[in-house]
Amino acid sequence: MSAFDQVVAILRDTLQLGARAENLRPESPLLGGIPEFDSMAVVTLVTMIEDRLGVTIDDDELSAEVFATVGSLADFVGRKLDS
Repeated sequence: MSAFDQVVAILRDTLQLGARAENLRPESPLLGGIPEFDSMAVVTLVTMIEDRLGVTIDDDELSAEVFATVGSLADFVGRKLDS
Protein backbone atom coordinates (compact mmCIF):
# COMPACT_ATOMS: atom_id res chain seq x y z
CA MET A 1 0.00 0.00 0.00
CA SER A 2 1.39 3.40 -0.95
CA ALA A 3 2.03 6.15 1.59
CA PHE A 4 -0.87 8.08 0.03
CA ASP A 5 -3.28 5.16 0.47
CA GLN A 6 -2.10 4.66 4.05
CA VAL A 7 -2.61 8.34 4.85
CA VAL A 8 -6.10 8.32 3.32
CA ALA A 9 -7.01 5.25 5.39
CA ILE A 10 -5.71 6.88 8.57
CA LEU A 11 -7.54 10.14 7.78
CA ARG A 12 -10.74 8.19 7.08
CA ASP A 13 -10.52 6.37 10.41
CA THR A 14 -9.23 9.26 12.53
CA LEU A 15 -11.67 11.87 11.24
CA GLN A 16 -14.52 9.38 10.67
CA LEU A 17 -14.85 10.53 7.07
CA GLY A 18 -16.49 7.36 5.80
CA ALA A 19 -17.13 7.43 2.05
CA ARG A 20 -15.92 11.06 1.83
CA ALA A 21 -12.36 9.70 2.11
CA GLU A 22 -12.76 8.24 -1.40
CA ASN A 23 -12.80 11.79 -2.77
CA LEU A 24 -9.42 12.71 -1.25
CA ARG A 25 -6.70 13.46 -3.79
CA PRO A 26 -3.08 14.55 -3.32
CA GLU A 27 -4.10 18.17 -3.89
CA SER A 28 -7.01 18.01 -1.40
CA PRO A 29 -6.44 20.62 1.32
CA LEU A 30 -6.34 19.48 4.92
CA LEU A 31 -6.02 22.69 6.89
CA GLY A 32 -9.23 24.57 6.21
CA GLY A 33 -10.41 21.96 3.73
CA ILE A 34 -11.85 19.32 6.04
CA PRO A 35 -14.05 20.67 8.84
CA GLU A 36 -13.09 17.80 11.16
CA PHE A 37 -9.38 18.59 10.77
CA ASP A 38 -8.58 20.78 13.77
CA SER A 39 -5.72 20.98 16.26
CA MET A 40 -6.98 17.99 18.26
CA ALA A 41 -7.27 15.98 15.06
CA VAL A 42 -3.63 16.74 14.27
CA VAL A 43 -2.53 15.22 17.58
CA THR A 44 -4.71 12.15 17.05
CA LEU A 45 -3.56 11.80 13.45
CA VAL A 46 0.13 11.94 14.37
CA THR A 47 -0.44 9.30 17.06
CA MET A 48 -2.28 7.05 14.60
CA ILE A 49 0.49 7.41 12.00
CA GLU A 50 3.10 6.49 14.59
CA ASP A 51 1.10 3.52 15.90
CA ARG A 52 -0.03 2.07 12.57
CA LEU A 53 3.14 2.63 10.61
CA GLY A 54 5.74 2.15 13.33
CA VAL A 55 7.44 5.50 12.85
CA THR A 56 8.40 8.21 15.31
CA ILE A 57 7.53 11.81 14.56
CA ASP A 58 9.30 14.53 16.52
CA ASP A 59 7.49 17.77 17.29
CA ASP A 60 10.11 19.80 15.40
CA GLU A 61 9.29 17.87 12.20
CA LEU A 62 5.71 19.13 12.16
CA SER A 63 4.73 22.29 10.36
CA ALA A 64 1.76 23.77 8.56
CA GLU A 65 3.38 22.72 5.27
CA VAL A 66 3.21 19.04 6.28
CA PHE A 67 -0.54 19.36 6.82
CA ALA A 68 -1.31 21.63 3.86
CA THR A 69 -2.67 18.87 1.61
CA VAL A 70 -3.21 15.13 1.66
CA GLY A 71 -0.27 14.87 -0.75
CA SER A 72 2.10 16.87 1.45
CA LEU A 73 1.21 14.66 4.41
CA ALA A 74 1.65 11.52 2.29
CA ASP A 75 5.08 12.77 1.11
CA PHE A 76 6.09 13.37 4.73
CA VAL A 77 4.90 9.89 5.75
CA GLY A 78 6.69 8.35 2.76
CA ARG A 79 9.96 9.96 3.82
CA LYS A 80 9.46 8.68 7.37
CA LEU A 81 8.85 5.15 6.07
CA ASP A 82 11.96 5.30 3.90
CA SER A 83 14.24 6.44 6.73
